[in-house]
Amino acid sequence: MPKLLQPLSASPPHAKTARVKTFLHDLQAQIVARLEQIDGNAFRRDAWTRPEGGGGLSCLIEEGAVFERGGVNFSHVTGAQMPASATAHRPELAGRPWEAMGVSLVLHPRNPYAPTVHLNVRFFIATQVDAEPIWWFGGGMDLTPYYGFEEDARYFHQGCADALAPFGEGVHAEYKAWCDRYFFLRHRNEPRGVGGIFFDDLNAGGFEHSFALMRSVGERFIPAYAPILERRKDLPYGERERDFQAYRRGRYVEFNLVFDRGTLFGLQSGGRTEAILMSMPPIVKWRYDWHPEPGSAEARLYDVFLKPRDWLDERTI
Repeated sequence: MPKLLQPLSASPPHAKTARVKTFLHDLQAQIVARLEQIDGNAFRRDAWTRPEGGGGLSCLIEEGAVFERGGVNFSHVTGAQMPASATAHRPELAGRPWEAMGVSLVLHPRNPYAPTVHLNVRFFIATQVDAEPIWWFGGGMDLTPYYGFEEDARYFHQGCADALAPFGEGVHAEYKAWCDRYFFLRHRNEPRGVGGIFFDDLNAGGFEHSFALMRSVGERFIPAYAPILERRKDLPYGERERDFQAYRRGRYVEFNLVFDRGTLFGLQSGGRTEAILMSMPPIVKWRYDWHPEPGSAEARLYDVFLKPRDWLDERTI
């Protein structure tokens, strides 16, 4: 059963949302600046407005030196009724006016040895007549390699654990398990990648505690991912590796279009389609009933990395 969401109180809601919005704006700018430094090329900035209410800033790079495609989006949107994807687990919130803001990014490096990565941090408010609004935070980050490296998976998961360490024993284990459950392609019976952390409906402990946790996740993204990218972005590769990367990217597309609640929320709420679908990789392939050659580097992804695993337990490495 989902936890009971608490109302937003103790100070005017607009004061709290302004703090969250400022943080998210700054986070987007900081992440984009670091990614531009790595790639050597500027991201395109595209400000947009939404007829029903709100807007955002999309920062996108295509055909860069490192990133074949990547986007870092900020949005702050409002609506008259919560979309179905946002109330699937909270039917009591259906029909209420709402406000949502967040930063969402997906990076698809060109080099097959450099993993795809995803980050999202977000804040929702559902208002109601004659009562305090209901609010919650959500987010997480996860890593999707094509040719896995144990040290990369371990390093990324350690960054996730470091982000959550100040918030209590067991929080990282809970959010890692949640990520493993969420980023799972049920029709393929396989995970999307090596996971990370995922959380939603967070307001236990009050606004300051929940906001601090969300901030920590967002701020730890670059330290958790940039060193991996810099280790792998210049490794030599050939057509075989690019072909396998394109095949595995198909799984990313399948998850985003079939299961991802963020994609569904954006489309159902009348969001900007170009910004929502920036997560899609630029080159993708599908094959009928394909399986890697046993013992190959491609098979190792399935045998070693797409298995349930505690990456911080040295006994599993």
